[in-house]
Amino acid sequence: MNPTDEQTAAADAFTTGGHLALQAGAGTGKTSTLVLLATRTRRRGRYIAFNKAIAQGAAARFPPTVTCRTAHSLAFAATGHRYTRRLNGPRQAGWKTGRDLGITKNVRIGERDVSHKALSHAVLRTVTHYCHSADRHLSRSHVPRLRGLEDHALHAQLAHVVLPFARKAWADLQHPDTGVVRFDHDHYLKIWALTGPRIEADFLLLDEAQDTNPVLEQVFTAQRDHAQLVMVGDSAQAIYGWRGARDVMTGFDGHALSLSQSFRFGPRLATEANRWLTIAGAPIRLTGTPTIPTDLAPAAAPDAVLCRTNIGAMTQVMNHLATGQSVALAGGGDSLRALAGAARDLKEGRPTWHPELLLFASWGELQDYAEHDPAGGDLKPFVDLIDQHGPEAILAAVDQLTPETRSDVTVSTAHRAKGREWNTVRIAPDFTPPKDTDQKDDNGRPVPGPIDDTEARLAYVAVTRARTRLDLGGLSWIHHHPDGNPAPQPAPSPP
Repeated sequence: MNPTDEQTAAADAFTTGGHLALQAGAGTGKTSTLVLLATRTRRRGRYIAFNKAIAQGAAARFPPTVTCRTAHSLAFAATGHRYTRRLNGPRQAGWKTGRDLGITKNVRIGERDVSHKALSHAVLRTVTHYCHSADRHLSRSHVPRLRGLEDHALHAQLAHVVLPFARKAWADLQHPDTGVVRFDHDHYLKIWALTGPRIEADFLLLDEAQDTNPVLEQVFTAQRDHAQLVMVGDSAQAIYGWRGARDVMTGFDGHALSLSQSFRFGPRLATEANRWLTIAGAPIRLTGTPTIPTDLAPAAAPDAVLCRTNIGAMTQVMNHLATGQSVALAGGGDSLRALAGAARDLKEGRPTWHPELLLFASWGELQDYAEHDPAGGDLKPFVDLIDQHGPEAILAAVDQLTPETRSDVTVSTAHRAKGREWNTVRIAPDFTPPKDTDQKDDNGRPVPGPIDDTEARLAYVAVTRARTRLDLGGLSWIHHHPDGNPAPQPAPSPP
């Protein structure tokens, strides 16, 4: 490769031995840059990847002095192998695990009856949240907030009931041979992290650092006294905070550098990306490759349609199947099948154990919540879709999904599209604008509310998946939003 000036600067900084934080924008060749760093030294290093597929792909590119692993594989080699007998044991309903832990009675919290089955699911989710955290002990902060019990006092009552059982579940997971809680990979990762492990290497490369769980951040940063630390990622693509991930890039104690030349798309799309980067207050701005003629125009037959939510993805799958197209869904149809199955249970008078819907006793109760409760507005498209088509039609649509290699179009949420790219991309209509405020402009029109940073980052991820054409579609409202045309600004200076 012929490195850019930014890539050369990163390689030069790496040779000094200091810790580095490398902000790598969409399509800027971050893996190529890390390989460049590794080839500039004879020291031995470890590359820590987000998942197994990325680690395997990287292993073919790095020199033999660098071992490419996931955090889970490191934890398994050190600790997880002791739990092989329990790992990936038979699946069973969460309420059965709860029963084995002693959860047999319903409880009344506020105006809602919380069934013993719902409590069981809350206990297991509490343990999951704890495993993703850097905390040494289970606490109220790990107890999930359930729909209908969002109030601070109600959540405190729920935590009072859930925590003793969550601690009992965690104690159960410490036994290598037997136990009632199904043992999975995040459990041994947490057990390993609690030992304060030392990773033997001269340098460590942490990929996707903007979406690192606190448990891995704790392990990684603890190595700084004996290993050179290099974290690489894109703070503007930090979109997994809702499941406990944290952007560890911005507060990292190390030399900050950036990669801004995108090799994925041309200047016009870079300008669109920079609009969202500015709104999000991101520490980077992108430059497109002039020889790539990326258009921003309607795409009648896009390769991919990117959605804000699973509900939006469900709608797009239905729409495209109705036109006779073969449709693939990134990540498969399990999430849509679970939602449709939950709707069917409620409509047939049975409780559901879907984590978003488990506190609703009937479909009518969910309809009322989605229509009238401010906290339930995000569920209204789902309710409308089920009311229009019925759960059986959704389940039938999922059964018609086609592998991506044989499909006419791929439907994906923006979250699942992260790290992916397609030639032509259309943004789905569920990327809705912020609600209007009570204020009026000079013409008497309502003033739109500000764009949330999280939403701006998700939009940035979505628009930067295209190589040759982007149909802005559901994000076209940005042209008319007060924040949509910010004055050109340079990226903030590194600290």
